[in-house]
Amino acid sequence: MSPPTLRPADLDDSALAKVRALEEQLGVPLVAYAPETPYAPLTEDQVADLQRAEAELGVQLLAYRS
Repeated sequence: MSPPTLRPADLDDSALAKVRALEEQLGVPLVAYAPETPYAPLTEDQVADLQRAEAELGVQLLAYRS
């Protein structure tokens, strides 16, 4: 299984100001990244179906983005 990929975060003005303030406090440049998961976004019903299949098969299933 591969780790989540990272992409630069899309920060609003308020979040960007907080990052800049922390840069000043720490005295180092910071880069904000947003993790992107490889897993599929499932609805509650889909998760329930997945969990039923796991219980029936005795396995753990992971749903990935296509």
